[in-house]
Amino acid sequence: MAVSATNSSRDVLDSRLLPGDQLFENFAKLIGVQDLGSAMWNSFSVAVGTTVLALVVCSIAGYAFEIFHSRGKDFVMAILLLAIMIPFAATMVPLFRLFAEVGLVNSLAAVIIPAISTPFLILLFRQASRSFPYEIIEAARIDGVSEVGIFARIYLPSMRSTMAAAAVITFMTAWNNFLWPKVILVNNAFQTMPMLISNLAAGYVTDYGVLMLAVLLASLPTMVIFLILQRTFAEGITGAIK
Repeated sequence: MAVSATNSSRDVLDSRLLPGDQLFENFAKLIGVQDLGSAMWNSFSVAVGTTVLALVVCSIAGYAFEIFHSRGKDFVMAILLLAIMIPFAATMVPLFRLFAEVGLVNSLAAVIIPAISTPFLILLFRQASRSFPYEIIEAARIDGVSEVGIFARIYLPSMRSTMAAAAVITFMTAWNNFLWPKVILVNNAFQTMPMLISNLAAGYVTDYGVLMLAVLLASLPTMVIFLILQRTFAEGITGAIK
């Protein structure tokens, strides 16, 4: 991918394996035919917004499912797990109609809202919460600490690795999301990087050098995020499995 981004389309089709000298020309072509800056900003907005909101919502839900006792919580959790089995294609049309009725079609909020609460992340935080000492919570309650204080000052600092794992998963999923943004964002001014790449490959003649450069630029943010949080990501997944 990186080598092809520096070559012309003909060199890519000829399976050239050495770097070329077309990188800046490919970049000039890319920004000439597509609004790269807007697409990158939209993708960052969606990915960061989804990640922040998902961490807040799912950490609270996972904490509540494990710490607070209720006869019906296991039944509710079972329903959430069953939701994983429903393919997105089955809910896409009613979801689009819902956002159309509230006037959120062609807005980044419509891309973010459906992804801020997922059964997988709730299960991840619930499993991680099982290793959290309940005695600490009881001691904090006796000392007069509020439930919000327990969650924010005691629980969250001990869940850093799980938060990092959830952040990596959510950011990568939101950044690479294509189908739902393609459906709900009807204006190219709101296109994300996966949509931009799709547009480059949709013409009668595809410039593969430009296409590979766009794919490379779209891959860099997720690669950087994963490399930065790689160790804590592995710790978070391992802790949740335990």
